[in-house]
Amino acid sequence: MLIFLIVFGPFILAGASYMIGKKNENCRDLFVTVGTAAELLLSLLLFSVMPSYRIAAFMTEAGLSFTTDGFRAVYAVITAFMWAGTTLFAKEYFSKERENLNRYWFFTLLTLGATEGVMLSGDLMTAFLFFEILSFTSFTWVIHEESPEAVRAGYTYLFIAVIGGLVLFMGLALLRYAAGTLSFEALGEAVRVSADQQLILPAGICILFGFGCKAGMFPVHVWLPKAHPVAPSPASALLSGILTKVGVYGILMISCTALMGNEIFALTVLLPGVITMALGAVLALFSVNLKRTLACSSMSQIGFILTGTGMMLIHSSGGNREGTGIALAGLTLHMVNHSLIKLTLFMAAGVVMMNLRVLTLDEIRGYGRNKPLLMTGFALGALGISGVPLFNGYLSKTLLHEGIVEGIRNTERYGGLLSVIEWIFLFSGGLTFAYMLKLFICIFVQRNRDERVQQSYDRDRKCMNMSSGAAVFGSSLLMIVLGQPFISTRLINHMTGFEEILDFRAFTAENLKGAFISLAIGAFVYLTVVRRVLVRNGSYVDLWPEKLDLEDLIYRPLITRYLPSFMGKAANVFGENRILKPLFRICLKAAIVVTRIFEGLTDGCILLLRRTVMRERKVKCGEETEPGFLIRLSTVLAAGAGQLFSNFSFAMMMTCIGIIIVLCYIQIFF
Repeated sequence: MLIFLIVFGPFILAGASYMIGKKNENCRDLFVTVGTAAELLLSLLLFSVMPSYRIAAFMTEAGLSFTTDGFRAVYAVITAFMWAGTTLFAKEYFSKERENLNRYWFFTLLTLGATEGVMLSGDLMTAFLFFEILSFTSFTWVIHEESPEAVRAGYTYLFIAVIGGLVLFMGLALLRYAAGTLSFEALGEAVRVSADQQLILPAGICILFGFGCKAGMFPVHVWLPKAHPVAPSPASALLSGILTKVGVYGILMISCTALMGNEIFALTVLLPGVITMALGAVLALFSVNLKRTLACSSMSQIGFILTGTGMMLIHSSGGNREGTGIALAGLTLHMVNHSLIKLTLFMAAGVVMMNLRVLTLDEIRGYGRNKPLLMTGFALGALGISGVPLFNGYLSKTLLHEGIVEGIRNTERYGGLLSVIEWIFLFSGGLTFAYMLKLFICIFVQRNRDERVQQSYDRDRKCMNMSSGAAVFGSSLLMIVLGQPFISTRLINHMTGFEEILDFRAFTAENLKGAFISLAIGAFVYLTVVRRVLVRNGSYVDLWPEKLDLEDLIYRPLITRYLPSFMGKAANVFGENRILKPLFRICLKAAIVVTRIFEGLTDGCILLLRRTVMRERKVKCGEETEPGFLIRLSTVLAAGAGQLFSNFSFAMMMTCIGIIIVLCYIQIFF
């Protein structure tokens, strides 16, 4: 019953909040705040009881299954904590914006339930179901502002989510066929004794791609730097802190069960992880937008976690239990740390946004000079993510670095490659310190170029109310709490069961040396690159070439230009071949017939709804009639969503095409 309330309770609350919001917006805000607080309290109960829960024969062959081991319980609590914190902060953030809030809170609560469903899932099919739900519900965060930039970013986000979901589904189908189960508990043994070992790696790569789309892994990261700047700051905190971790969760689960010890899969995870780590840091360094910098930073930190995952797999393939445990400890702790750090930093960015309504560095420069609470919260988050000793990021990055060093010592085959990766790791950590130093000095140290603007900033000493201050400053204190080895090592032990971590000595000379190398690199990059290259005539300049945007450079031309051309040439080949021409015509006619059947069914369903639920009936001239609930709801959504429906239509079309392809593939090969 506890898991049922945690997972499905927010779905019920979503509908209730929408109805309450139609009557009274203040009551709705209070209802959502109390609801997310209750979700946090329920999640905390998972530490006292370890229940399992199953819903039989619903959507899947074996039903939906949930479980609460140490890692899942911790992330269920973190998920609920982040929702409660952003809800508390959002009250003031949206105080000057009353449009589309009913929609925002409705889908935010739906996303909460779906995220808890993924984090507490007991098998991959349950995780997949809730993964797809949150992909669509979180899409509304991206298009919330309904500006052209928001719609374009939402289109990209939805397209990547749909493609990733289809590839993920194909991977699950392959794995289910090869192993006979998708249960996390039984998957490892099932894969070990499977007679179809050749299918396991392709299935794993498909699953990696699918979950990697949500995680922001290179090269399917293109949605992440574009979605965060246009989404509301409370939503950005959740997109960065939790939804990317949903993707990492899936990758981690498949790595620890089906593909633990697979050397090829280890490199498949490790190399994109290293690229993601370095590329995200470089993009963040060049960015001149506060939230875009934090978004690219999230991409880089996901790369750190994926690098740790790859090292865990390499150690397990060589039978190095200690190295496996160290890498697993580092990546799980960094997942937790990054979630909490980005909660603090994006809420701090939200304070700037809700007061100034701008995010470019030149315009917000000097805003935080006389705001000690905001300065302290942002500084603690910056120190944590930069890996400064005594703060939480130092411990997790030290463990990740130790995992790489352990691989260099004990893996002769990849020693040279891992040595290069170690320096990329240290350099990426240095860039993290450089771009966070850039943000802090810009907002809290420098003065605005316009003295009148700076004077107005200085007069505005109270930049947030008490509840927002509690959310920002309270979450930032966790950077210090989790920076203490006594606490963090016990948290790792609870999540992973790796008892040797309790003896880990974090502040040895060797570990401190690695941290100080990164910090020295960061200081050098700030003084030489940021101050001398990225600042010209006193202004921050964006020198990153627009032509290097993968979406505009490769993905959009591929879909809009090359794919139709390829399909046209393929059709010509079919049409000119004597053998294939009749087959092509038969398939074309069958497709037309099937399309018309589905079109008729759709029209029939719509007609049935209009005559029943939607209360359509003939009326006399002048007679007034009250529209049904669905008509009123659709009118409200249509008025607020703008171009939303065209995107959903495209997504539905792509989903149907993808499902047909998957089913045909399974029918032909299995």
